[in-house]
Amino acid sequence: MAHPRYRINLLASERTVLEQLVRAHSTPQQVARRARIVLLANGESLSNQAIADALGIYKADVSIWTRRWVERGLEPVMDRLRDRPRSGRPDTITAEQWCQIFALACEPPQAHGRPITHWTSRELADEVVKQGIVERLSDGHLRKVLKKTPYSRTAAVIG
Repeated sequence: MAHPRYRINLLASERTVLEQLVRAHSTPQQVARRARIVLLANGESLSNQAIADALGIYKADVSIWTRRWVERGLEPVMDRLRDRPRSGRPDTITAEQWCQIFALACEPPQAHGRPITHWTSRELADEVVKQGIVERLSDGHLRKVLKKTPYSRTAAVIG
């Protein structure tokens, strides 16, 4: 049996926290799955493949989370089970601003002095900036966000 590259030897306090996370109904599923990985990887009894088979996941996922557990050894248990921050530019438009943009998209363009019957992403982005909701907004980004919205009426408004 191949042994895991990153050996985990849990402290009693860590084991207790991990077991509580696995049992709690309020624990997000991805966190509970990671806690299960660490619990099964404790000691030298199971290989990464055996853990993956037991949990119905990929061996690579077991490798990732056992490695992260060991590498983040000085962090609190919950921090060790969280994803790392994603790369990329942080959001600059708040949820409140998006709500204002969605509300505007549901209003007729004529109510804002626009001589059109349906919003285009360009016209809507221009109006959003004109009203001071945001400093700038590209029509491409606006179109992408509106397509993702579960409110099909808002997405359908854009012609």
